[in-house]
Amino acid sequence: MLFKLFAAFVILPIVEIYVLIKIGTHIGALWTIFLVIATAFVGALLAKMQGSQTMFRLRTNLQQGVPPTDDILDAFLIFTAGIVFLTPGFITDLMGLFLLIPQSRRIIKAWLIKRIDRWMRQGNVYIIRR
Repeated sequence: MLFKLFAAFVILPIVEIYVLIKIGTHIGALWTIFLVIATAFVGALLAKMQGSQTMFRLRTNLQQGVPPTDDILDAFLIFTAGIVFLTPGFITDLMGLFLLIPQSRRIIKAWLIKRIDRWMRQGNVYIIRR
């Protein structure tokens, strides 16, 4: 767990800075800043559009009595993509784009479901009912 936090808060920002500097030396600082802002804007817009579609699907499924498990995971991953897009940098933008592509999101959802299932079997996840 400590390594994951270290990677997220130390290694990733250092790599992002390195990539930004490298791109900046090729296309210039202003163009690099423009690209970072543009990718954040476009990514957030895509996340908003997909999030709206997912929420509509979730609401429709609930009205029809269909359990919205896939839709809830989709909403979580799209929300995560939106947050990642707002983090400046090209690597995080690629990660956000990866989360917005439905085919890759399907792979992540399958992995996440297996992980949650394992946590529940190990007793690491508790569901509180009121």
